[in-house]
Amino acid sequence: MTSEARGALDRSMVRAVAWGAGAKWASQVFTWVATIIVARLLHPYDYGLVGMAGIYVNLTTLISQIGIPDAIITLRDLTRRQIAELNAVALLLSVALVALSCGMAFPIARFFSAPPLRAVLIVASTTYLINAFQVVPRALLQKELRFKLLAAIETVRAIAQMLATLVFAWMGFGYWSLVNGVILGGAVATALTLCWRRYGFAVPNLANIYRELRFSGHVTVSGVGWYVYSNADFLVAGRVLGEAPLGDYTVAWTISSAPIEKIGNLLTGVTPAFFSAVQNSKSELRRYFLRLSEALAYVTVPASIGIVLVADYLVPVLLGPNWSGVVGPLRWLGILVAFRSLTTMLPKLLTALNETKFVMWTTVISAIVMPFGFFIGSRWGTKGIAIAWIVIYPPIMLPLYYRIFRRIETNVREYLSAVMPAVGASTIMTVALLLLRSTLPRDWSLTARFVLLIAAGTLCYASALFALYRRRMAQLFRAVRRMRNEQMQPEQMESDNPPSAIVGARLD
Repeated sequence: MTSEARGALDRSMVRAVAWGAGAKWASQVFTWVATIIVARLLHPYDYGLVGMAGIYVNLTTLISQIGIPDAIITLRDLTRRQIAELNAVALLLSVALVALSCGMAFPIARFFSAPPLRAVLIVASTTYLINAFQVVPRALLQKELRFKLLAAIETVRAIAQMLATLVFAWMGFGYWSLVNGVILGGAVATALTLCWRRYGFAVPNLANIYRELRFSGHVTVSGVGWYVYSNADFLVAGRVLGEAPLGDYTVAWTISSAPIEKIGNLLTGVTPAFFSAVQNSKSELRRYFLRLSEALAYVTVPASIGIVLVADYLVPVLLGPNWSGVVGPLRWLGILVAFRSLTTMLPKLLTALNETKFVMWTTVISAIVMPFGFFIGSRWGTKGIAIAWIVIYPPIMLPLYYRIFRRIETNVREYLSAVMPAVGASTIMTVALLLLRSTLPRDWSLTARFVLLIAAGTLCYASALFALYRRRMAQLFRAVRRMRNEQMQPEQMESDNPPSAIVGARLD
């Protein structure tokens, strides 16, 4: 890859992350305020019931795409006919899943001993059909690196979903407010996506798309395996502990996962397209992997550790006394997320390297092992389930790390060097906050102590970074400033689409 092409691709990634960050932060304040209000209007039972439905709905939503987006993004030589056939496959499968869900609603509700769950599953299954129409168009927008547009669509979807949820909760719809919000948000996202990128359908010819379906099959099985082991904790909590503990655990998971869902995804959401663009260059893949890992660590590691340290203040201040059961699992899950945030790119990078079969078998093994760990941990309640994550998940990730290090020709030392500034500064922040907690006056309000700890943690982390890793920070700021200046040049002010030589897809 030439230096000009590398610079263009780097600038495209910076713009993609910048637009994603701007979009998320533009809607984040409203989303968090709405979430807190909805949590006060609803009961843990409502979240627990919808959490039970989500175990099935999210899995079947994943199956409805059967890895088609990954195939479109990764495989660089697809024809228009093949893409149209894949579009038809996604739609036909979604129709079948709607019918399947209607038939499965009663036995699933009976399994959880929750009769209202039947109606929830039937209504929620409409999201399969709604989302099916945007599977291929959205993947094409990603492949074309049109992340500015995708960020705008996601912002509108998030705001529409939370606004609808808030209105329905205020009107007393209970758990239906959560269901209706998701449906409306999906409909808004699909409509906006189709306004900008439509694609036709064609009768599928299996011989014509066999390679693509095989690739998609590996990705789908990997996704199903990942979904099974990453949601088995909710299944065990709902089945063994009941609706209210599941509600507590669901909220704890939502809060602890914020560094990944709201921050980490800014990077991991755009990486498949960029990994695909440089999939034939080990040096470029290594450069992106190490730099993105470092960037993720700077934000997600201190945020996750910070949640652990202030959990007993955060929950009562933001959610109220009814959610005291969230504190225990939240602390343990925060420890998990500090590590888990760094692993989100691993399957994406291996997929770009066409290692889908290896990822598939790794996730299948994980889907077999982890549910047993959650079941054993449930003997100690929601905290035991969270601890099971910490014990089992890190060893599962080791084979993925080994495979990546070998394929892109890097090593443990280089990787640790990339993430060490964030880890080291977070360690210093942890010690400082523990000391500060022990000296805070008991007569101060929870809110005052919470705000002080957040401010002190942020200041301590930033100070540790600049004191111990001044050279690394200087290099980072110079790189960001150089890219920003390059983006302000006139030739870089047109569309957010990269040069066709970088995208490199054959669509005719």
